[in-house]
Amino acid sequence: MQLLYLVFGTNIQNHFQAHFSILTFLRQGQGELGITVMTDAPEFYQHLSAAITVQVIDADTLREWQGEFKFFWRVKIKALEQAALRWPGVPLLYLDTDTFLYGALAELRQHLASGHALMHEPEGQLATLPSKTERRMWQQVQGKLFGGVQITPQHLMWNAGAVGIPVQHNHEAITLALHICDEMCRQQVTPRLIEQFALSVALAHTYGLHSAKPYIGHYWSTKDLWNVPISQFLLASHLQNRTLTEDLAALNHVDFQALPIKYKVRSTQSRLENAVRRLLPPRNAEYLG
Repeated sequence: MQLLYLVFGTNIQNHFQAHFSILTFLRQGQGELGITVMTDAPEFYQHLSAAITVQVIDADTLREWQGEFKFFWRVKIKALEQAALRWPGVPLLYLDTDTFLYGALAELRQHLASGHALMHEPEGQLATLPSKTERRMWQQVQGKLFGGVQITPQHLMWNAGAVGIPVQHNHEAITLALHICDEMCRQQVTPRLIEQFALSVALAHTYGLHSAKPYIGHYWSTKDLWNVPISQFLLASHLQNRTLTEDLAALNHVDFQALPIKYKVRSTQSRLENAVRRLLPPRNAEYLG
């Protein structure tokens, strides 16, 4: 199985998350997994250099991967396409940085080897999802053909924090996802979730989809909570000059159940917090002269 991460930019927290995610996989599969990080910041991955491959992606390649309509998250599908060409006989598992392995890696690998595609979890039928973005998207795509697939009320939106593609039919599935993505962009569908829905439709059409949630934690809505212990873990690694082997042993002391991986903040709470910050800003700040 080949793991694939995309990490771009200078936000150090994204690179911290990627490190932590990679370590959770290495703890169960060191020496058995291929792991590639596609990034424009290879200097952040020297500590893991013995266990991973770093592929530097320059600005020109990023622009090319965004395609005719300059849709940034199209690069996720293009990265999967390149990985399928580079490792033609190997199942692929793309992961967002804010993920970690907590289930049995052997079972996850067997799932993909058996020809079952994975995404993190179903969020529901696009036709019934409640947000304004999703409702607008459904109005724009319902009953239409994209990549030759007609969008019906039964089509699910899956979370794309994890995307597992078996070897069987991988080129057909990825090509279909690209066609769906590009045709939705061409028809000016609300762009925020296009690549996610394109992968959902393409993988369900090609394979059928199963949830990766029994194996992979995805803390997309609680990053602020998880970034604290992850930063502390990696800072301790640096200050103690731990080896990769010692880092993997240190993971045994991490309580993965201590923090929620998902919660919903009420919009009223967010509005009140923003109002308080505006009404009561910090005072008497001092700076070095």
